[in-house]
Amino acid sequence: MTFRYDFAPTPFGDALAVFSDEGIVRFDLSESEDPSVPWLLEGVARRLHSVPEPDPGAADELAHLLDDYFEGVPVRFDEHVTLDWRLAEGFARTALQTIATIGWGETLSYGEVAVLAGHPGAARAVGTACRLTPFSIIVPVHRVVRSDGTPGHYGAHPERKRFLLDLESQGRRRTG
Repeated sequence: MTFRYDFAPTPFGDALAVFSDEGIVRFDLSESEDPSVPWLLEGVARRLHSVPEPDPGAADELAHLLDDYFEGVPVRFDEHVTLDWRLAEGFARTALQTIATIGWGETLSYGEVAVLAGHPGAARAVGTACRLTPFSIIVPVHRVVRSDGTPGHYGAHPERKRFLLDLESQGRRRTG
């Protein structure tokens, strides 16, 4: 299995996109000003047991989808790119696959996702799956909110979650 990487621009900075022979295996919004720093690739390499090679242009299709998304077009990423789920296992994978079905501009609570994923009472585990997702934005974990409807966190950047929810809410009014 070969792994390769490229970067895709977002309003939050360049995101690392790692691809396997089977599809995108990781899409990571960096916490750093420079996402090309070695530690980011080292963490991915450790999880994959392989060092991804640079592949400029590999994320071009994804970058076009992201451009549309951030313009307010209701993009469903999993209809356009193949997801390689190797970095999500067990209930986390089930929860993330459930989250992938949440529609543009819609939200579900952590508890509702747990029920739909077949494990009522596992709301905290859903939160952990969201926090550790290998597919930021592509699997819309930002659409999972607290039971009182408040957004909650999005890693160390709750403002990003609010931005994404607002973007989809505005896009939904335009298209709906």
